[in-house]
Amino acid sequence: MGKIYAIANQKGGVGKTTTSVNLAASLAATKKRVLLVDLDPQGNATMGSGVDKNGVEFSIYDVLMGLTRLESSLQVSPDGHFSVLPANGDLTAAEVEMLALDNREYRLKNALAEVSNQFDFVLIDCPPSLNMLTVNGLTACDGVIIPMQCEYYALEGLSALVNTINTIQDRLNPNLKIEGLLRTMYDPRNSLTGDVSQQLHNHFGEKVYRTCVPRNVRLAEAPSFGMPVIAYDKASKGALAYIALAGEILRRNEVSDTTLATAS
Repeated sequence: MGKIYAIANQKGGVGKTTTSVNLAASLAATKKRVLLVDLDPQGNATMGSGVDKNGVEFSIYDVLMGLTRLESSLQVSPDGHFSVLPANGDLTAAEVEMLALDNREYRLKNALAEVSNQFDFVLIDCPPSLNMLTVNGLTACDGVIIPMQCEYYALEGLSALVNTINTIQDRLNPNLKIEGLLRTMYDPRNSLTGDVSQQLHNHFGEKVYRTCVPRNVRLAEAPSFGMPVIAYDKASKGALAYIALAGEILRRNEVSDTTLATAS
């Protein structure tokens, strides 16, 4: 069974969708089988992957509501070479409609179980709020990757997210953990950036990824062309950062798998 990671932060504008799309493409570039699940009604991850959110026959809404199987809803990112479970405005209705369904917190987890052996990595792009969609993402995953800016308000938002993760862990997903923290829009010239980075290292230690994603024009331009940045400009600083992040995640998984094999 592949690893399932939710990309989550209750604060918007921190590079969550950018990370979801570009990490998916970077992992796919290493020949890993990758599925990107768009769990945000805005459908930005879908469009950023080169899939027309308004042109799909089935979306994640249909999967969550039990109207179709997940496999029937999959699309392929033409330039990213990974699979996409698309989202669009229909998903807004699911936030309310799911409240009346049985096992509402486990709808995504149960759907992903059908294809768990087909992918090495599943990345879930969560919406920037705590609602039933985010709860489904956190219940379905093995770990949470948290993109965040190195600024004061980001630390406040991180505290709220950690509390949410602990609550989900206690009530719905005992295996849930923080997989890693990714510093985005990183500017080493800013003294506050250094201060916040130090606080993150003091509190989270090795869970803070060594890779930092800088502010990068090419990274910001790529979504308007429906392309991951490694397809748009693979030599850009943004592309190199996400390639490095993919390598870091793969190395962590190798160490984890080796530790588990030794323990057993």
